[in-house]
Amino acid sequence: MKRRIFLKKTAATTAGAILVPTIVPSSVFGKNAPSNKINIGQIGCGRIARSHDLPGTMQHDISRVIAVSDVDYNRMKDGKLLVENYYSSKKGSDHYMDVKMYPDYKEMLLNKDIDAVIISTPDHWHSQPAIEAALAGKDIYLQKPTSLTVTEGRLLSDIVHKQGTILQVGTQQRSSPQFRIAAELVRNGRIGKLHTVKIGLPGDPSGPEADEMPIPENLNYNLWLGSTPEVPYTEIGVHPQQGYSRPGWLRIEQYGAGMITGWGQHHYDSAAWGMNTEFTGPVSVEALAQFPKSGLWNVHGDFMVKHEYENGITVFTSGGYTNGIRYEGTDGWIFVSRGSYVASASDPVDQAKSAKALDASDPAILKSEIKENEIHLYKSKEQHGNWLDCIQSRKQPISPVEIGHRACSVCLISHIAMKTSGSLQWDPKTEKFINNDLANSMLSRQQRYPYGTDHIKR
Repeated sequence: MKRRIFLKKTAATTAGAILVPTIVPSSVFGKNAPSNKINIGQIGCGRIARSHDLPGTMQHDISRVIAVSDVDYNRMKDGKLLVENYYSSKKGSDHYMDVKMYPDYKEMLLNKDIDAVIISTPDHWHSQPAIEAALAGKDIYLQKPTSLTVTEGRLLSDIVHKQGTILQVGTQQRSSPQFRIAAELVRNGRIGKLHTVKIGLPGDPSGPEADEMPIPENLNYNLWLGSTPEVPYTEIGVHPQQGYSRPGWLRIEQYGAGMITGWGQHHYDSAAWGMNTEFTGPVSVEALAQFPKSGLWNVHGDFMVKHEYENGITVFTSGGYTNGIRYEGTDGWIFVSRGSYVASASDPVDQAKSAKALDASDPAILKSEIKENEIHLYKSKEQHGNWLDCIQSRKQPISPVEIGHRACSVCLISHIAMKTSGSLQWDPKTEKFINNDLANSMLSRQQRYPYGTDHIKR
């Protein structure tokens, strides 16, 4: 009986027996038996998959990556070799794993042997494969940001909940202990009444002009564009054809919103943990931002965003603050950051100038014990491992889809505020702007048929 079906049916079954042969190898029922493994397909084999998601998942013995998919054949082949070499080294056998390649992830989702998928694609290819994976009965690890628009993020969360899918968002700061400790201390009043949060988040630089180039034979460029408008190919607008350095699409609004979503979802998610606003959002947002006047890269540079919450907390975000989150209360402050930790070598962290991972106005605050009767937050040792544990237990992971959607929405409405003037009033219950048709028109985008969440059959 397939592992996933067994897990889902065991609790509902009170009678019956499973007959097995009298003599079977001990490995069949051992801790690491093939039947106990979670079979995983990797969608997207680029920078973040190679440096973070695949290593983070394969380190856990319960997982078994058996398939890879990418629209760039060279990257897909490299992904296959990366996985096979990992298992060959770990198992001492050159033939332990024959990883299957899928040029189109939709074919991968038809493979009933695959229990779960990791989605490490460009931002404009996050929500659609996640929704389709949920509809196909697969559990999901989804890189942030969860969506390109608020509208498709809401659709994603609703479908995941309806399907009973275990979806973990790749906001791995939740599994770094300093972010949980900071949030617990704030939630338990160690700095008095929280009134202000200051988030340090850099912008992106402008880039050069770029002429049209021939599409590489190894790249299915039309599929890579997906739901976004058809534009001429240029290498710095997609990803490097040699190596896995930071890709140019990260700095083009057609495919995302720049650092406000790229790192913004991490910090807004962590801040909401301490603010106790994980399932809601601000009631107002206003922003100022600089945008390039020329060049292919067109996401925001220097910026300032202000959010106001119904509970009286004001949040300021700017590259002028130290990268991280500073909670300010009536009795002191707490600052938390990643310190020198990076998820990949091209993360925008200056290791030589990295801030303390955890700091406070009074060192005694950080030594304060959270007592048994106080608020204790979800504890996870590692983001991918927590996801795998929850696939087995069917409990919600530390970064579930609704919390991810809410954090991403803060990023997206901030980006909208950068494009409009004055303060925007936001209703977190309806997820609409109040009396502002222009801003509301930016909550969704036109999607190029046949791609996009608007065209998913369900």
